[in-house]
Amino acid sequence: MEINKQSYNQYVKEVTPSHPLWKNMLRAFITGGIICTAGQCVMNWLQYSFQMEQETAASWNLLALILGSILLTGFNLYPKIVKWGGAGALVPITGFANSVVSPAIEYKVEGQVYGIGVKIFTIAGPVILYGILASWTLGLICWAGRMLGWLSI
Repeated sequence: MEINKQSYNQYVKEVTPSHPLWKNMLRAFITGGIICTAGQCVMNWLQYSFQMEQETAASWNLLALILGSILLTGFNLYPKIVKWGGAGALVPITGFANSVVSPAIEYKVEGQVYGIGVKIFTIAGPVILYGILASWTLGLICWAGRMLGWLSI
């Protein structure tokens, strides 16, 4: 049985899902914008209500966004936000917090150690590992540069 090229192309066109690019980009823009606006509102509130300096308020703001993402993931709301907003919800720090918490929630039935303890680092583990390795490598280069007089940092 031989299929001609035209009917095969028609079949491929029928079964290939279409992705509305502009619609997805608009949704990502709106979702990311809402997350960033919420973060800026929290930042302004911390600065003006508690008289915090910008750096201190930024640290607390980061913690608030991460906590919010964890709570929304725990209540199974963040995956719905991700499904609607795509990269707009996955790219900010809230998306990373979601990717760390999701496996822990999924595998909690396996226990504290073998479930949560092992699976929580499925996503975060490589990021933490390579972050530490990069900081050690750059630290050694900086140290060697100072010892040899190449750097005056």
